[in-house]
Amino acid sequence: MSRTMGAPVQAAVGPNGTLLRLEDLPPSDTRRWVARRKAEVVAAVQAGILSREAACTRYSISAEEFEIWQNAIQRHGLGGLRVTQIQAIKRRDRERGHS
Repeated sequence: MSRTMGAPVQAAVGPNGTLLRLEDLPPSDTRRWVARRKAEVVAAVQAGILSREAACTRYSISAEEFEIWQNAIQRHGLGGLRVTQIQAIKRRDRERGHS
């Protein structure tokens, strides 16, 4: 999704079809990452509610982890964000030599 430079986006449609605002995102101290929470963070970044860097800092995740979430949604939808699916994806990538 592209957007023009200017004021930050205040709200967007979240992964479950509801309005998603910065204050609706998971708390910064989230430790249990269910698929819905990951999808909300990815949707917020894609909509421009916060930057990828801000999301990684806010949630103490690496850029690689965020990329995995984003790719899992693109390839497999919300179900791809389940921990077991991400582990399987990482395993397949390692086997194929994609680190």
